[in-house]
Amino acid sequence: MKRLALIALVALTACKEEVAEAPDPIDLTPDALSYFCQMNIAEHGGPKGQIHLEGYPAPLFFAQVRDMVAYLKSPERDAEITAVYVSDMGIAPNWRQPGISNWIAADGATFVVGSNVAGGMGAPEVVPFADPAAADVFITQYGGAQMPLSDIPAAEVLGPVDLDLKLETPS
Repeated sequence: MKRLALIALVALTACKEEVAEAPDPIDLTPDALSYFCQMNIAEHGGPKGQIHLEGYPAPLFFAQVRDMVAYLKSPERDAEITAVYVSDMGIAPNWRQPGISNWIAADGATFVVGSNVAGGMGAPEVVPFADPAAADVFITQYGGAQMPLSDIPAAEVLGPVDLDLKLETPS
């Protein structure tokens, strides 16, 4: 019986897949370009996102978290995603300068969806926070609702943008 258990254990160990460790976030540099528009991210305020893909040396940067979530919800990708990070707007210096190294894992962040704020590219923004209490303070001022990344509706990031919306730019 012990021999059978040992054989089973060896077989399971041999079949176990290697689990790749997620890469660390990369600091935002003045040269970083947004994936969709290839515009310089530093020229646009609001929270940012970065997605790391298997086999790619550098992450894809996004000038707006809304655009990053749209990429995640899109079925067309170049490679497997190994990590996703977003700006923690609870500790960002301000909206215009969201920080270069205050990245948090997107799957652990709280997102404010449906607020009346414009992101870096002028569309309604999905705003990430590490601390749900900081998200509540933001909601009190700008509206919206808290939710995890997995619950953000596709319509919030893939739908058309109403150009007549009166969106604010937080200070």
